[in-house]
Amino acid sequence: MRTRSAPAPKPSPSEKQSQSQPAKATVKPSKTFILPSSASPDARFVTLPNPRTGDPTRYLFCPKLGVYEFTVVASQFPRSILYTSTEGNGSVSKTAELLVATPIDILFFAIPLLCSSRSSNEGKRLFQPLDDIIDSNDDLPKHLRYILYNESFRNTLLRRVDAVCDSVEAGDERMFRVNEAKFLRELLAKAERMAAQGLPTSLEERFVKQALAVPLVSVARTDIATSSTPAKEGDKEAEFQESKDSQFTSATTTASSVSGPSTPATDSTPIPAAEELPDQQACPDSIVRLQRISTALNFLKTSYVSADLCSKLDGLLSAPESPIDFKPLQDHLKYLADLRAEALASRSLGDFSRKRNAEDDDAAESRAEKKRRMEEEEKKRKSGESRGVRELKKVNTSGMKKMSDFFGKSAPRAAPKKKS
Repeated sequence: MRTRSAPAPKPSPSEKQSQSQPAKATVKPSKTFILPSSASPDARFVTLPNPRTGDPTRYLFCPKLGVYEFTVVASQFPRSILYTSTEGNGSVSKTAELLVATPIDILFFAIPLLCSSRSSNEGKRLFQPLDDIIDSNDDLPKHLRYILYNESFRNTLLRRVDAVCDSVEAGDERMFRVNEAKFLRELLAKAERMAAQGLPTSLEERFVKQALAVPLVSVARTDIATSSTPAKEGDKEAEFQESKDSQFTSATTTASSVSGPSTPATDSTPIPAAEELPDQQACPDSIVRLQRISTALNFLKTSYVSADLCSKLDGLLSAPESPIDFKPLQDHLKYLADLRAEALASRSLGDFSRKRNAEDDDAAESRAEKKRRMEEEEKKRKSGESRGVRELKKVNTSGMKKMSDFFGKSAPRAAPKKKS
């Protein structure tokens, strides 16, 4: 006997409308850009080759203000940003990052073009008009070409090119030839401004204070009479007195004077009191200033200058006609390196009371950095745990059976006794 299945129910009008419309795709929250408030309506996002690596990178170009790069500002701990609008719509960004537009000199984009302009016959740089230098690069990105030929930005470009080039007038046209010495002076001027305004805290701590810190040198306390305790009082008292003297010896340190090499300690060497120790961070202001300028200059070179051009600039810095003399700084850093080597040798050879030799300052810094990272990871891990999980970890489980004990094999049952 055949049966007919019941007809399918007709969809309601609302279901028909939902089926006819495609499902809305999940909109990913856009990135948050902090742009200059005075930017003109002609400002555009452009893709330019990175001055250091040549990789395509996103920038902001405004004909009135110039070129801006984007610096990522993010929190060390997990954060999120809630985006809302007056219409009631909103979204949440899991990565709390802000891309802040910071100005960058157009000179860093033009210097690779200026350095590559050479005569095809002799391989020497000749005076050329700026347009000829630009047109000689066939593979120039279109966004960079748009900036270089922008009429509103033309005067700014010519002024920055003239700062690093030798120029001559040929009729009604101006011709340029790059000069690496002028480019080095421009970088030094930027570095001096950075040093005068104050370096960021991370750069100041790592590359200035730590680099110029005077190492600690252990002083052997051989003037302490260890034979004051008679031997007849027992071996235990002698061992206790010896361990006490060794602990006092390891805790006594002095800093070498910057004005001269350290003097090895002898039996007659007096041990200064704690308040008489010289200042560990004492350093001439001229050396500190040179170190800050050197740090800022290295930051500019490694961020915005190609490796080939950096090697040429280093050669100009070491030449006698260099615009700045870093020799006092180099001599002082060499002196500190000798002190660190002397301190390490005195710790490893002179102090036998320690169970292990003290490592150099760099190894100690790496251990401290590793410990700090582990603490940050532990904080991040704890912040992701719920309150219930944290409370369960505090429960004293000593004496309790494990969960696996309840799922083990049961003991075999005894066979029933037969009735007699």
